[in-house]
Amino acid sequence: MLAAIQLAFFNWLADWGAVAIDCVVAIGELTLFAWRTIVWTFGRLPKRETLLPSFYQVGVMSLPVVALTGTFIGMVLAVQSYYQFRELGLETRLGAVINMSLVRELGPVLAATMLAGRVGSAMAAELGTMRVTEQIDALTSMGANPIHYLVVPRVLAMLLLIPALTVMADFMGFVGGYFYSVIIIGIDKHFYLYNSQVFVGSWDIFCGLFKSVFFGGVIALVSCHQGFYCTAGAEGVGKAATNAFVYSFVMILVIDLVLNIGLERVYMSLWPDAIVSIGGG
Repeated sequence: MLAAIQLAFFNWLADWGAVAIDCVVAIGELTLFAWRTIVWTFGRLPKRETLLPSFYQVGVMSLPVVALTGTFIGMVLAVQSYYQFRELGLETRLGAVINMSLVRELGPVLAATMLAGRVGSAMAAELGTMRVTEQIDALTSMGANPIHYLVVPRVLAMLLLIPALTVMADFMGFVGGYFYSVIIIGIDKHFYLYNSQVFVGSWDIFCGLFKSVFFGGVIALVSCHQGFYCTAGAEGVGKAATNAFVYSFVMILVIDLVLNIGLERVYMSLWPDAIVSIGGG
């Protein structure tokens, strides 16, 4: 009986040890992959012929889903917040709550989530297919660096275009919240817009756009890494696409938490008299 318990404990310990080792190896591989990508990004920019398709896929093709998501998120926020605020007699403050939530948190996070699901998974699947069919090996044999040719354009597209997509998500969320609050519910338009202007400032907009750049970078790096080191077979490609979205989403939440803590401390150091970080600095 004691021997069986010891064996079960050692197996459990070995399983957790294997998980820990795999995590350390994965973090190391991703760090080296990111470093090589950064070196090639600043060392030599890719050609226009490789940049434009990535820009089109990330920016133009993602615009409808991001705009639609932002619109409905603004309306959902209005639906969920109105009755609670009406009980307190603060329904005219609804614009401040909706738009603050959008520009500081929901706009960047949801835009990044949509990109992780639509663009990140596609990147992983595309690069994974190229790995399985040995196209990446063919690029290497022809003297071309696959990271410079395949990864850098996708990373640049995500870094440069995700702020614009975040602005679109914020704007459409504002439109959706305004439509439901003012047109459907009947909140006074003047107070809705006034409170939105007073409580949402330049610092809040900056925070959302600043975070979105980090979200775009981590989505591109994680997705390209998963596809670049995809295992053989159709199952490997599917696993790479799934892992790209899951890992990207988890990293978005982790980075969001860390950046929120850091930005709040920066805000309080710049404006120490502020009690809560609402309104611009």
